[in-house]
Amino acid sequence: MIAPPHSLPLPERLRIIHSGLQTLLTRIQPEALAVEDLFHAANARSALVLGHVRGVVLLAGAEAGLTVHALAPATVKQQVTGFGRAEKSQVALMVSRLLNLAGDGEPGDAADALAVALCCASRLREPPERLLASASDRQARRGSAR
Repeated sequence: MIAPPHSLPLPERLRIIHSGLQTLLTRIQPEALAVEDLFHAANARSALVLGHVRGVVLLAGAEAGLTVHALAPATVKQQVTGFGRAEKSQVALMVSRLLNLAGDGEPGDAADALAVALCCASRLREPPERLLASASDRQARRGSAR
């Protein structure tokens, strides 16, 4: 997980995020990058910081030569749960069901990221099983290359 300390100035936190993403993308070698579009937030400062972080993510994807797919939050919710205004807990539950994970799913950033990935895979006509298999295959290839 890439989590720079909140005590650092924003430019330094963005640098750490960018560097961590570059390392991660080099290691994982994904075929594409899926990100959630910005949404309307009640807190303008939080939305602005999130916009900066999203820009860093887009930059890292472009530098890695990846196709970047941006998906609206309502689209992700609609695709994963069947309801575009679903609650985070509903999204997490459906992610756990679609990926056959133990438990009822924990709402949070990981569940949101998996929902975006599932939505993108669906739009690209990749079944979740193939998405998981290709990630596993890439990981196995990296392990044998070492």
